[in-house]
Amino acid sequence: MGLFTKDIKTLNDLFVHQLQDIYYAEKQLVKALPKMADKATSSQLKQGFLTHLKETEGHVARLEQVFKMHGAEVKAVDCPAIDGIIEEADEVSGEVADKQVLDAALINAAQAVEHYEMTRYGTLVAWAKQLGRNDCASLLQKTLDEERATDQKLTQLAESKINLKAAS
Repeated sequence: MGLFTKDIKTLNDLFVHQLQDIYYAEKQLVKALPKMADKATSSQLKQGFLTHLKETEGHVARLEQVFKMHGAEVKAVDCPAIDGIIEEADEVSGEVADKQVLDAALINAAQAVEHYEMTRYGTLVAWAKQLGRNDCASLLQKTLDEERATDQKLTQLAESKINLKAAS
């Protein structure tokens, strides 16, 4: 089902489709985060990726709970956006020889993912509320808050250490 097909007729249909989209994205990130941790040279960045991996596994479980609460099938649909972000991260990290610059590139890629997720979760929270599903909105808000916190931690790490090392 494409995003703008006749299969999506209502806000509820759109809500479920976007749940399926972010579910796919989170599952892809469960696969990508260990690889990013392996590439990171900063111990703080490596640990950050591994910590976020555990959170992301929780996001997958939380989404499964939202699907069930909403009475929708737990199902993923391909998300070309997250596939593209992950592919770009792989390409860029493969081209960077300087390990200090590599860490900066990894943070950039991770923040691209976080911003994508924040956009999706923010919209899902709003739609859940509009659909009268405050129970679903509450769970989705928890994930949104965690994604924002991860983005802030990445910014702090980049600005306090990683970017300085990459520039020297």
